[in-house]
Amino acid sequence: MITPRTAAGTLELLPREQRVFQHMFDIIRRGYEKFGFNQIETPVFEMRDVLLTKSGGETEKQVYFVQSTGGIQQGHEADMALRFDLTVPLARYVAEHERDLAFPFRRYQMQRVYRGERAQRGRFREFYQCDIDVIGKDKLSPAYDAEIPAIIVQIFEELKVGDFTIHFSNRKILRGLLAGYGVEDEEKQKLILREIDKLDKIGADKVHEAMVSLGLTNIQAQQLLSLITSQGTKDEIVELLRVLDQKPNEVFAQGLAEVTQVVETLRAMGVPEKRTRLNLSIARGLDYYTGTVYETLLDAHPEFGSVCSGGRYDDLAGHYTKSNLPGVGISIGLTRLFDQLNANGLLPPAPATVQILVAQLDPALAPHYLALATELRSAGFTVEAYLEPSKLDKQIKYADKAGIPVVLLLGGDEQAKGTVVVKDMAQKTQSDVARGDLAATLRGILGA
Repeated sequence: MITPRTAAGTLELLPREQRVFQHMFDIIRRGYEKFGFNQIETPVFEMRDVLLTKSGGETEKQVYFVQSTGGIQQGHEADMALRFDLTVPLARYVAEHERDLAFPFRRYQMQRVYRGERAQRGRFREFYQCDIDVIGKDKLSPAYDAEIPAIIVQIFEELKVGDFTIHFSNRKILRGLLAGYGVEDEEKQKLILREIDKLDKIGADKVHEAMVSLGLTNIQAQQLLSLITSQGTKDEIVELLRVLDQKPNEVFAQGLAEVTQVVETLRAMGVPEKRTRLNLSIARGLDYYTGTVYETLLDAHPEFGSVCSGGRYDDLAGHYTKSNLPGVGISIGLTRLFDQLNANGLLPPAPATVQILVAQLDPALAPHYLALATELRSAGFTVEAYLEPSKLDKQIKYADKAGIPVVLLLGGDEQAKGTVVVKDMAQKTQSDVARGDLAATLRGILGA
């Protein structure tokens, strides 16, 4: 007999947990749609040459290639692979359907992705990403860079996961400063930005040492570290950048202008000041980010790391089209967020899928139970009718284990009086309610 087991690095939930996961999923979906984003889905497979825009490297080491049994037997090389993230499929989608899309193209996508990670807590091989992106044609205003965190603020407040802060910056500011220090080579700039992005993990001393090894002087490295660790309000950080004792170059000036516009637009959109922070140490390790970058931290649990991140990129689909398609986006790693919250007892409450169980007390009254369930469904409730004779105690235990908050009891006496016994599972109370008052009573209990 084969032992039933799930594959390592995957998440399989029991019904109550799945209900919470779906509740979070629905909040995110509604939040995206509230801001006018359109849903798309792409196939779980992408063609190998589309997915791997660069051969080799760390990405290819984590990609799952797909081949049929027949193809393997015939010695054919896999020509498809499971998507690694939702960004590459988006790039291919926009390039392929460019003529049919309205720009700026506002898309959200909430699907599973696959990576050959070493399975461990917080690292999954199959997991949900919940992405939004705005793609422009030839240009895209920095105002969109502010809209993205405004959307995330509303979603995370509705998720009720505790206080959180969206940290943001602009890579052009750091690149401009590095150019002012004499580091003009873009590849070397990217290496330094990667080291800065490790500040929280390895500490200032090691970042300082790495920057010096990459070409900065001790004084330059110290000045840069002092700047990126500056504390203050968004306005204070912007003012600090304005008065830097260094002649800014064009890239620096662009970054400062974009950050200033993001700060002003966030205020215009009514985003609470405490929910966002201008943090110049946020650089993001992925090189395709070219401007604004974001990381979202739960204030009470910084050890979770960023639970929602993203940024601006100048050329989304350059590997697939000659068109210039700049974009900005962010992604919520829902599987990882759910797992971290669950492990720490922080999952938000979720409404019951089934609100009411109509118990079966007397098989002779079965038609009445079905009629009662139908009547309540028509009134807007989600209702399950127990369809087989069973002891009442067993039915009550079933409702408790399934998380059904209300059980209705209808026996011969209640049928004669025109009443129903309403059992509130959470309060462990029950009362006799007239049929005419039943819907209002249930709404009071369920908060519907």
